[in-house]
Amino acid sequence: MEQRLRYTELAPNGIAAMRAVEHYVNTESGLEPVLLELIRLRASLLNGCEYCIGLHSHELTKHNEPQGRIAGVEDWQSSNAFTKRERVAFAWTEAVTNIQDGHASDKAYAAAREYFSEVELVNLTIAITSINAWNRMAIAFRAVHTTKTDVTGDDGGKVVEE
Repeated sequence: MEQRLRYTELAPNGIAAMRAVEHYVNTESGLEPVLLELIRLRASLLNGCEYCIGLHSHELTKHNEPQGRIAGVEDWQSSNAFTKRERVAFAWTEAVTNIQDGHASDKAYAAAREYFSEVELVNLTIAITSINAWNRMAIAFRAVHTTKTDVTGDDGGKVVEE
């Protein structure tokens, strides 16, 4: 599938604002980097965003996450590879992402409050809403992974732009 347009270049100020939210989440939210990448991957899987699935799988690899845990995000309920906090974060990610299914339930909220402080839950929700926005941009404009070329000319890993 061909990319429709280069949205990151056409609206640089808007993209900069989205990146500023990501910077806040990554540097000031107090949430663990691996947890953030796990929920970004989960939301991307729910939304079917191939670009972001590849990107966040790659980021998890850079955090030395085992392939079993990365692959396990797809069916996290059946996996014992995740902590209770991570599992609650996945459930909250699903509740916030799938609002067309009836909004975030009281049950999901109560579970999240057991494992996340109020400020952590707000920051987690900012992270979830942010990845949902990136997913929608990438899907709408058919973002495509490109490959880096190292000094020897061999194709390397995926370019991480967002």
